[in-house]
Amino acid sequence: MLSLDSVELYYDHVYALKGVSIDLSEGETVALIGANGAGKSSILRAITGLRRIRSGSITYMGERLDGRPAAEIVRRGIAMVPEGRRVFPLMSVRDNLLMGAFTRTDKAGIAQTLESVLARFPRLRERFGQQASTLSGGEQQMMVIGRALMARPRLLLLDEPSLGIAPRLVQDIARAIVAISRDEKVSVLLVEQNSRMAMSISNRTYALSTGQVVLSGNSRELMDDDRIKAAYLGGDL
Repeated sequence: MLSLDSVELYYDHVYALKGVSIDLSEGETVALIGANGAGKSSILRAITGLRRIRSGSITYMGERLDGRPAAEIVRRGIAMVPEGRRVFPLMSVRDNLLMGAFTRTDKAGIAQTLESVLARFPRLRERFGQQASTLSGGEQQMMVIGRALMARPRLLLLDEPSLGIAPRLVQDIARAIVAISRDEKVSVLLVEQNSRMAMSISNRTYALSTGQVVLSGNSRELMDDDRIKAAYLGGDL
C-alpha cells in the first residue's frame, strides 16, 4: 500500500532522513518509534507532501506520491493527525470536525461519517457546540482524530497522539486507534515516543535513530528484543 524507498530529506543542509526505507501493507498498523529528532515526524511530512524529499521515492497504491501537492495527497485517501493537535480553538467541535471533510461534496455521506465519528467518540457529541479551546487535551485529541476520519481516509497518519494526554486517557486513545483500524478498514502509520503503547497496538515496528532505521520487525517479537528493551522500553523516550 505504502512504500518509502531510500528516502533522503534535508532541512536546509542538515539531513532529517538518510536512506529510509519502510513499507506498510493494507490493513496494517505500523509504528515508528524513536527519540526526538530521530526522523519520525519527517517521514509523515514527506508522505503528506509538506516537505519535499531530495532523493528516493514514495509510492502509494502503486503510484509515485512524492512531488505531488498536499491537497491532492489528501484526496488520494491519506489523512494526518498532526503533533500537538492543531485545533481551530475558536470554532466549535462541530465545525472543527467538518473541516476534515473539505475535499468532499457528498452531503449525505458527510452527515453519515459525522454520525459515525460521534458514535465512536461520545464525548464529542456531548460537547458538539462548544468551542474547541474549552476541551481537555484528551478530548481535543479525539476531535482531531475524528476530523481526520471525516476525510474517509484509507491511510491514517498519527503523529504523537499520546503527547500531553493524561495517562488515564492514553489507553482510550490506544483503544480508539485499534477500533478504527479494525472497524473502518483503515491502515495506520503511528509515530510515538510512548514506545510500549505503540508496539502493543501495532503489527510491525520501525525503530529510528538520527534519521535512519536501526531495527524493524514484528512488534510483539521486538518487544522481547534486548536492544529494544534497553533503548526504548526501559523508560519510553
